[in-house]
Amino acid sequence: MALEDRYNFEDLANGAERLVLDEMERQLADRPESDLPEETILDIAAYALNHVTPRYRVNLLGRLYTQNASEADLAGIAEAVAAAIRRVLDES
Repeated sequence: MALEDRYNFEDLANGAERLVLDEMERQLADRPESDLPEETILDIAAYALNHVTPRYRVNLLGRLYTQNASEADLAGIAEAVAAAIRRVLDES
């Protein structure tokens, strides 16, 4: 029997995803091509998430942990998002 059949994995989430998406929104807000296709936005998110430390959580305590990112963590996320935007939009 597969683990997914025995356990509920719905609460398992990568808190870095929310931080990356928030940063993407901030960085893409002032760009002229702010109405990008969904595939492009997803490519940027995937690239950035593959370049930041995952912040998996399953409960309230974990949620609080992922929301309290350090300045260094946020700077790393900002750089990963900037690199993702450059990489994906330059390849388009």
